[in-house]
Amino acid sequence: MSIFVVGVNHKSAPVAIREQVAFSPERLVEALHSAKLVTQEHLILSTCNRTEVYAAGHEPQQIEQLIAWLARFHNISLSKLQPYLFVYQEEQAVQHAMRVACGLDSLVLGEPQILGQLKTALQQASQAQATGHQLTHLMQQAFNTAKKVRTQTRIGANPVSVAFAAVSLSKQIFSHLEQQTALLVGAGETIELVGRHLNAHNIGQIIVANRNLERARKVADLYHGIAIGLPEIADYLAKADILISSTAAPLPIIGKGMVESALKLRKHRPMFMVDIAVPRDIEPEVGHLDDVYLYTVDDLQSVIEENLQSRRAAAEQAETMVLDEVQGFMGWLRAQEHRDTIRQFRHHNEAIRDEVLARAHKMLQNKNPSEVLEFLANTLTNKLTHAPIQSMNHAAQTGNDVLLAHAKTLFNLTDES
Repeated sequence: MSIFVVGVNHKSAPVAIREQVAFSPERLVEALHSAKLVTQEHLILSTCNRTEVYAAGHEPQQIEQLIAWLARFHNISLSKLQPYLFVYQEEQAVQHAMRVACGLDSLVLGEPQILGQLKTALQQASQAQATGHQLTHLMQQAFNTAKKVRTQTRIGANPVSVAFAAVSLSKQIFSHLEQQTALLVGAGETIELVGRHLNAHNIGQIIVANRNLERARKVADLYHGIAIGLPEIADYLAKADILISSTAAPLPIIGKGMVESALKLRKHRPMFMVDIAVPRDIEPEVGHLDDVYLYTVDDLQSVIEENLQSRRAAAEQAETMVLDEVQGFMGWLRAQEHRDTIRQFRHHNEAIRDEVLARAHKMLQNKNPSEVLEFLANTLTNKLTHAPIQSMNHAAQTGNDVLLAHAKTLFNLTDES
């Protein structure tokens, strides 16, 4: 069984490519079922920074088939996608999975949200009956590794995240946030985190817009804010000094014309906008307007870089821990290839035990227990050692020293024993 990963992330592809291969929540189940044409064991991780398909299979050609499927599903040409793709196999794939779970491959080093996203991806794949024994075991070990890294290193000691970076950048535009209004589009975990950071900086007012008004209200209530639906964004946009958006919408929901109208009402007071979503929520042309400071997730890198120094030493320690866990998983995976042999050996010996035990039970009717126990011990020993002794005798006669050396290891034989 081979483990492999195919995908793009923030290091291999720009946002313009990532948004073309992102899986929307509405199409994820369809994609999981569709991928069964290529491999029966897979899961899909799709976030603003990465789209990755983890799979397990027996055939080498499955990797190329999976790449072709990814391009076909998103209606993007293979020649356009191929330069940005990465492929990891076997040990590299296992290491990548564990590094992703630990936040070592994230735009924000050590960020914890990716672990939750990976757990959700496994759960969704499991519900779609797209996972199997190998992939599930890999993910569980990746989750355990991430937990060890969190508890045994200081990789998560300082608050560094895309949300934190977005709020830090807004403070460079508006030095004090007490008089500013923030419009947050979306109501997921990232937006909640943005709201938390803004609230900590005493933001003047928070407005939360979401497709589901009840969900928007729950987030807004955390920060004594206002909840609105997505169609109301145009009415509230002029009030927003800061706009941070992170939805799963397949197309932009904030266009250039909408922003131009808002700027006129604002008398061209500056607007700071961060589009964390992939696909993008804000039309790229908005960035060309005067008085608008538009940033995407890729633009946040420099801000994030300033907050990473304390995490780098912890990351080195975490990388060592990951390598140890990779070796442990690879050992388990190799053992799976021979588990039928191990099971057969166990069943063979259990059958011998049952046969001798049945004879011993019958003997108890006519013989004393001491004789029966002696028969049981001798017969079991003879039957269990018969085949190995025959093989070792034959090896000794034919000069097969390699088999004899392996026998010593297998049966834990030493000069003393």
